[in-house]
Amino acid sequence: MSRIVVAVLALFAIAGCAQMPANLAERDETRQVSDLVGYVRSVAAMRPDAQRRELNDANQVYVREQGLYPRLRLALLLSLPGTAFMDDTRAAGLLEPLASPAGGAPAPLQQFGAWLHAQVGERAREQRKTAQLKEQIDALRAIERTLNERGPGRGR
Repeated sequence: MSRIVVAVLALFAIAGCAQMPANLAERDETRQVSDLVGYVRSVAAMRPDAQRRELNDANQVYVREQGLYPRLRLALLLSLPGTAFMDDTRAAGLLEPLASPAGGAPAPLQQFGAWLHAQVGERAREQRKTAQLKEQIDALRAIERTLNERGPGRGR
């Protein structure tokens, strides 16, 4: 199971232990977060062609509605590891407005979006670090090849 799905499930479990929201709007948003978690779990288990259809549908809904829920749905799909369409850069762009709340206590969808933004950002940092380490290893191998081509005792 991918790390992001596991992390989403852990967040959901922790949220389930919290007190029930005081107002109806918060309860509705809490339910929407729960729906998103269930949705991404089901998409993760789908075949690639079905995942692609879900992505196309999410794109169309987001273009039509541009609301918070469609934004999060699309960002979740784009950040889903193991898919041919994974695009952390685009997901981060969709989530950027949610990264820092505009004031007051953020609602559950806002909190979930900020958390997801942090997860996508961390994964991008890890990927950059991995790429940098790979480049360093390649450079060291090139140096080693050069030294081996010179032969023993030469170049010293």
